[in-house]
Amino acid sequence: MQISVLYAKRTNFGRLRKKSIILLTTLFVFLSAAAQDSLALPNSVYKNNTRKWIIGGISATSYAGSLVLLNETWYKNYPKTSFHTFDDAKEWQQMDKLGHAWSAYNLNRGLTTAWRWAGASDNSAIFLGSGSAFSYLMIIEFLDAHSAEWGWSWADVGANTFGSTLYAAQELGWQEQRLLLKYSGHVNNYNDLQYRADELFGSSTAERLLKDYNGQTYWLSANVKAFLPESNLPSWLNIAVGHGASGMFGGFENKAVDDDGNITFDRTDIRRYRQWYISPDVDFSKIKTNSKAVKTVFTILNMLKFPAPALELSKGKLRLHALYF
Repeated sequence: MQISVLYAKRTNFGRLRKKSIILLTTLFVFLSAAAQDSLALPNSVYKNNTRKWIIGGISATSYAGSLVLLNETWYKNYPKTSFHTFDDAKEWQQMDKLGHAWSAYNLNRGLTTAWRWAGASDNSAIFLGSGSAFSYLMIIEFLDAHSAEWGWSWADVGANTFGSTLYAAQELGWQEQRLLLKYSGHVNNYNDLQYRADELFGSSTAERLLKDYNGQTYWLSANVKAFLPESNLPSWLNIAVGHGASGMFGGFENKAVDDDGNITFDRTDIRRYRQWYISPDVDFSKIKTNSKAVKTVFTILNMLKFPAPALELSKGKLRLHALYF
C-alpha cells in the first residue's frame, strides 16, 4: 500500500519535471535554429566574443530560472533528506525514460548548434553542448535525490546519458546525425475511463500530447542514404523504428490508493502492453533551401516524426496504419 501511494504522488511530479525539460529543450532548439543563420555579424564581433556571451548568458539564465521555478513550485513543499536512490526503471513501460533520452538528445543538439553559431570550434561546441545539457539534467536528479518523496534514479541517468551521447558520438565520429531521436503523439479517446485520464494526463490537447504516455511514440530514425551512399535514394529519406505503450493508467500498475491506504482506482484487468513500429520518415536537414525562416522551421521539425504509414507489432499481432503519428 505504501509503495502505491508513493507512486501515485510521483506521477504528478513526473509530469511537471518532464514538462519543464521539454519546454526548455524546445526553447534552446528554437533559439539555436533561429540564430545559426541569422544576422551575419562582422568579424570584430567574433573577436569580442559577443555571441559567446549571448549564448552563455541565455544558458545560465534559463538554467537558473527553470531550476528556481521547479524548487519554488514543487521541491520546497516536500521534506528534504540525505542523498538516496529510487528504482523507477519499470515505470510507464519505460516510456518516461525514452522521454528523458529524447530531451537529452535534442537539448544537446540545440546547445551544440548555438555554441557553433557563437564561434566555438566544432569539438568545443560539442563538448560545451554535451556538458551543459547533461549537467542541467543531472541537477534535476540531485534535487530528486534529496527529496524524501523521490530519489536519485539510475534509470533516468542512463537515459540522459544515452540521449546526450548519441548526439555527441555521431558529431565526433561522422560529423553528421545519421540517427535521430524523434517524438510523435496523438490524443486517445478513453470512453468510460475518461475521468481517470483527465486526472492523470489533463483534459486539453496540449496536456495530453505532453503527459499521456499512452499516446506517445519515440523513434530512432536512420538516414538511408548516409548508410547506403551509392544508392539512388533521396537524401532526406529515413527509416524509423518506434516504441510506444498502451493500457497504462498508473506508473507501475493500473491501481491507485489514497494516503490512508484506501483503493481509489483499480483496473488491473486492463492489459498494459508495448507497441513496436516501423515507418518511413523525413530528415528535414537534408532538404536544401536558401530561406533562413524555412531552415529554422526544418530544424524544429526534425525533433518530430513525420506522419506516414506504419506497421505496428503489438500483442503478438501485426497491424498496418495508413497514417500514424
